Amino acid sequence: MQNTSHLLRTRRFLPLFVTQLLGAFNDNLFKFSMVILVTYGIYESESEDFMFNAAASGIFILPFFLFSSLAGQLADNYDKARITRFVKTLEILIAMIGGIGLWYQSIPTMLTALFLLGLQSTFFGPIKYAVLPQHLEKDEVLGGTGLVEAGTYIAILAGTILGGVIIDRNGNGVELAVVLVFVVALIGRIAAQFMPPAPAQQEREKIDFNFIRSSIRLISATMKVRRLYLAIIAISFFWTIGSVLIIQFPPLVENVLTSTPRVASLFLGVFSIGIAVGSVLINRLLKSEVSARYAPISVIMMGVFVLILYFVGRGWEGLPDGELYTLTTFLAHDGAWALLGTLAGVSIFGGMFVVPLYAFLTTTVDINQTARTIAANNIVNSGCMVLGALAALGLSLLGVSTTEQLLLVAAMCLVAAWLGWQLHRACD
Repeated sequence: MQNTSHLLRTRRFLPLFVTQLLGAFNDNLFKFSMVILVTYGIYESESEDFMFNAAASGIFILPFFLFSSLAGQLADNYDKARITRFVKTLEILIAMIGGIGLWYQSIPTMLTALFLLGLQSTFFGPIKYAVLPQHLEKDEVLGGTGLVEAGTYIAILAGTILGGVIIDRNGNGVELAVVLVFVVALIGRIAAQFMPPAPAQQEREKIDFNFIRSSIRLISATMKVRRLYLAIIAISFFWTIGSVLIIQFPPLVENVLTSTPRVASLFLGVFSIGIAVGSVLINRLLKSEVSARYAPISVIMMGVFVLILYFVGRGWEGLPDGELYTLTTFLAHDGAWALLGTLAGVSIFGGMFVVPLYAFLTTTVDINQTARTIAANNIVNSGCMVLGALAALGLSLLGVSTTEQLLLVAAMCLVAAWLGWQLHRACD
């Protein structure tokens, strides 16, 4: 990767990278273990599966919408490394709650843990991007952002694969999932201890704990800047698209592709590694320059591959008598590799679209406003993702199938392309 591999050997980047990677791994190990346990072991219909996945996604995202403004204020006013260590200590306690939920197959307890995981991610989210321009040189920020995104999605890949492999459709393997979630949280806390100080870059301001008022003020102040407005809205459309796709994967795999949880893990894994590849590829194309010039064509190509995914899924033939494809028999299916290649195309172009936009957010504003800018972005992103989840749930209740909802995703890519073009014209 252009001008970035050396960062993995530095204390100013590596502990942050490892802490983020382990956090993403643990979130997805728990979430996917929970989804597999509920989808295959508790609920028995496509509509119940879809509604649970939509509800789980909304519960995880809700803290970002409610508390990102507070997270941004804290990150800009206090040492980011100290906040990270505190948050990662809480993750150990949350892992214990999640383990209890998995062990007793208690849906309310699992969803409570999922909300708390979203809460701790809310407070870490602004930090992981705000630290980059504070510790890295200007020409390292895009590469560092790409590494963080690539590492995140590799971690998502590992977490989703393990979640689907550890717990089978009969609910076996819960004990190992419980232990792993706790151990990874503990290692993540150790990694956070090695982060160098990242003190506030301004005089300490009074914290507004009224999250509704502070959210409105933060969004209003950030969105007045046209370049930030376009970048945030474009990122929000991407994550809305991503949230709808991820909600669709488990019911799509079980009910349309008639396949086992390991195939669902494979789908999420391919999606995750594809975004990681796109994150690396766009840095090479841009040669560490922060620019949106490839954003429109990237998301248009993403939409094209979503359309192909729709047609491949529509023509899929399931096994008779309610049998499910195993991972081996799925890969032997005539359409399997076309399906996986199409999914990879969706995610690679998605990664190429979104990574430069994050780098743009962190380099456009003064360093003492970075965390709050990211927080404003997280509020808008999470609100749009919740709306996307609700729209998908509403369409499902109206009888629109999981496969047909891919057409909505493809249409959303066109809107994201227009926003990317407007940002390119405004900034490049």
